[in-house]
Amino acid sequence: MARRELQVKRMLQYFVDATVELIEEEGLEHVSARKIGERAGYTSSTIYNYFEELSHLIYFASMRLVKEYLQELPLYLARGETYVDKYILSWECFCKHSFAKPQIYHALFIADLGKKPQEVLEHYFSVYSSDLIGFSDEIKPLLYDPDLTSRSKALLEMAKKERPLSDERIEEVNEMAVLIWEGMMTTVLNKRRDADPQQAAEKTMQYIRRIMSTL
Repeated sequence: MARRELQVKRMLQYFVDATVELIEEEGLEHVSARKIGERAGYTSSTIYNYFEELSHLIYFASMRLVKEYLQELPLYLARGETYVDKYILSWECFCKHSFAKPQIYHALFIADLGKKPQEVLEHYFSVYSSDLIGFSDEIKPLLYDPDLTSRSKALLEMAKKERPLSDERIEEVNEMAVLIWEGMMTTVLNKRRDADPQQAAEKTMQYIRRIMSTL
């Protein structure tokens, strides 16, 4: 790697580390460019030499804060005997972690990034390529895809090898599962429902299992 590329990567990581620290200490809602700059030891305007928008930096930092989910996901999938089982278990793992850190998962899967999420994710993995080490080919598609709808559908597509499933039905069921999660996530973030993370996850999974029973 060229010296300039190493320098850019190092600067990116300085700002990401500073953002992670602020999120952990103060919460994502209190993060600002000024605070990040001060924590990293640079002016806030320097951030925009390395990130097009503040949301991209927050996305990078949020990715650093979902490691527990990524580490636990293979364990959940291993419990499934069929790909439909694995699909349901993948949602179970996702709900458990996403409702425990709703703002982080909102930043990753719902928030407007100002450009295609795929480009931001590819940029992230170009800096943190080691994050992909150790994951199976079954897991990697779930990591590479920032779009929750297509990301979730990957396991159902594999289920077609095990039982007759139409593309239309897969699309329909998967979209309903995503909309259920998005609805509950928005409700939790807007404080429209008095539910702790476990209750939110359980209620979401109750509805996802119900629609999966119709598959």
